[in-house]
Amino acid sequence: MEQRAKPTSPAAPPGDTIAAQATPPGRGGVGIIRISGPASREVAQTLFVPARPEVTELRPYRLHHGHLRTPAGRMLDEAMAAFMPGPGSYTGEDTVEFFCHGSPAVLAAVLAAVLAAGARPAGPGEFTKRAFVNGRLDLSQAEAVGELIAARADTEVDLALTRLDGAMGRSARALREGLDGLRAGICLAVDFPEEDVECLPPEAFAAQVATVIQQLDGLLAANRRARPFRLGARVALFGRVNAGKSSLFNALLGRDRALVADRPGTTRDFLEEGIDLDGLAVTLTDMAGLRETDDAVEQAGKERGLDLSRTADLGLYVVDGATPWQPDPEARTVIDALTPPKILVVATKADLPPAEPDPAGGLADQGLAVVRVSAHTGQGIAALTDAMRERLLAGDGPPEPGVPAPNEREAASLAAARQELADLLTDIRAGLPYDLLGVRLETACRLLGDITGESTPDEVLAAVFDRFCIGK
Repeated sequence: MEQRAKPTSPAAPPGDTIAAQATPPGRGGVGIIRISGPASREVAQTLFVPARPEVTELRPYRLHHGHLRTPAGRMLDEAMAAFMPGPGSYTGEDTVEFFCHGSPAVLAAVLAAVLAAGARPAGPGEFTKRAFVNGRLDLSQAEAVGELIAARADTEVDLALTRLDGAMGRSARALREGLDGLRAGICLAVDFPEEDVECLPPEAFAAQVATVIQQLDGLLAANRRARPFRLGARVALFGRVNAGKSSLFNALLGRDRALVADRPGTTRDFLEEGIDLDGLAVTLTDMAGLRETDDAVEQAGKERGLDLSRTADLGLYVVDGATPWQPDPEARTVIDALTPPKILVVATKADLPPAEPDPAGGLADQGLAVVRVSAHTGQGIAALTDAMRERLLAGDGPPEPGVPAPNEREAASLAAARQELADLLTDIRAGLPYDLLGVRLETACRLLGDITGESTPDEVLAAVFDRFCIGK
């Protein structure tokens, strides 16, 4: 792992030793207890008894087999232990990991013994925060760790790995170094006006600033393209009762999740499930059918579904292709709220003869795109998912492999830096003195430093790491 310069804003790392379970809760084949801090090896050796008598202490970068026992001799588990001395470990500190059997009872007992031996419980994201404070990761990479853990689809994994590799930090540092070079030239001319110091002409100054703005625009465009993949998308299925919404919902999922029956009102509340559309994580919402009802529960479910539908990223207006279409005022409110570009009409029962008049044809005449499907035979489902993905991405795919895509925090800093530089261009063309221009450059540099954490306020750092799970 590449060694980073230590950030200047956070306080020095605490000198205590922390511990936590590093694997998710629940049963599994293997569970990991992680310890980090100056007393890591001492704490570990209090509990770990190597299987080989000639091994008297944990050796660096070796996987040791043995047993975990309390000081009183109680057997806790048969386990493997690894010791990674700082500064070459993940956290930059001495670190030990116990690889135990993945029983919750075993892991709880081992962690309790580690804490009794002198460690304290780690807080959310504290291991990664120590990696950041010790210069092992910049802030962009640290956030990428959390994004990688939370990734739901391949594209999210790719985006996080590109940032974890340091691509975003390298881009931000390169932009900042370019602006620092401009600042140095300005300061020289301002500080030594009596000297015959050659200063950058306004035209060349403006040209260099414009180049940086163009580079910032490229990063912000990558953020916009990556946003649907990072945040996911919500697709709402709405329409009249018995139009085939639940059958379509099940067909898109590839399994029976929603109850399907001929009786109207079977779906009385909305259902939600996630699917992966070729790297795009989508939450499908199957809402209660639209009809007049005296059932208070069904009416409440319908209203909740309508509220969700009106704020969805895409609406699937499901109509029965084998039944003559009737005007639906409630569905019209969803269509008007989302607008036609965010609506796909899905005419179901394509395996049956179409109704006369054809409901899909009438809706197509209103400027709505129509896809005909059969949940029974699978006809048209692939075409529907392709159309859904195209609409959700507005024709764009994710950034190219290896291209850094800023997250929302970083994009906000980049947008603010871009605005500062745009104002700087205006000031240059207005002929303002270079000492005033230097203030805008300094502000833009500080904003770019927020990307890597070099100038990030402590409250922002706390908010970043508090979102992590305990153990990472």
